[in-house]
Amino acid sequence: MVKRALWLIPVAFVWLFLARPATADPIKLAFHEQLGQAWSALGRELEGLFQHWQEHLGSIGSSEEGPPISMIIRNREKLGLSSEQVKNLERLRNALEKESIRKEADIRVARMDLQSLLEAQPVDMTKVEAKVHEIERLRADLRFARIRTVQTAKEQLSADQRQKLEELLADSQFTLFQP
Repeated sequence: MVKRALWLIPVAFVWLFLARPATADPIKLAFHEQLGQAWSALGRELEGLFQHWQEHLGSIGSSEEGPPISMIIRNREKLGLSSEQVKNLERLRNALEKESIRKEADIRVARMDLQSLLEAQPVDMTKVEAKVHEIERLRADLRFARIRTVQTAKEQLSADQRQKLEELLADSQFTLFQP
């Protein structure tokens, strides 16, 4: 009985909110506008989340940036790292994480500013262009910080340890997310 009645819910929603004429109840029109704005805001937030994940996950396997420092630390025994090397690598990783958090927050704020600029009427294209350039500069700064930190981390390794690292990366059974 309950399963049969479930189809009534979407029908009732359509009838209550969409089937009524817009002129009959102006309050409902405002509700629809608010609902539309909420969906737009949710869409922007999801888009930002997916971009953040794409940037984060895309950089993990990037050959130009190299392996994440955490992966090197997790494999300290296989690489034969000293406690001093591990300490230095953890310091580098933590500094990069702090910088990444700051830059990603700056990028998010800049994207919100850009969205506000795009919603203004009329749109000031000079400001929009400047904001887009700012966002891209922040993203480039963050990417370069990752590359620079990974290169600094590699410098902490001996030639033998770097060779072992390359072998680990080349091993087909090796994954970046192993425990």
